[in-house]
Amino acid sequence: MDRECFVKLVEEVLETLPVEFRKRIQNLAVLVEDQPPQRLSRKTRGSAQQAGCEKTDSVLMGIFQGVPATQRSVFDLSAGPDRIVLYQKNIEKVCSNEEEIRHEVRQTVLHELGHYFGMDEAQLKDV
Repeated sequence: MDRECFVKLVEEVLETLPVEFRKRIQNLAVLVEDQPPQRLSRKTRGSAQQAGCEKTDSVLMGIFQGVPATQRSVFDLSAGPDRIVLYQKNIEKVCSNEEEIRHEVRQTVLHELGHYFGMDEAQLKDV
């Protein structure tokens, strides 16, 4: 899938979120990259669940980078937007058709948004 179609798919997922969630998303960038940097891949191999990552069979699909909403304070200085990064090539690697890619993008976006809102892996497993 070309990058433009993949990004459009991510935008569609974000647009289908309930309004009450969309209203609460502030200062968040959602990015698409081919693959995680090598240092990130090595670092998260054993600790992806603690780092706010969506993994399928040890392939990193996406990551939340920032401060969860439940840990923010009005006294915190912003260092730029929080980020959700989706790794297109990794998602495509575990999917065999466009339907599966669509499903995996949705699952990964929702998972990482869960981390943005302050949910941990145990809470996300039950969703």
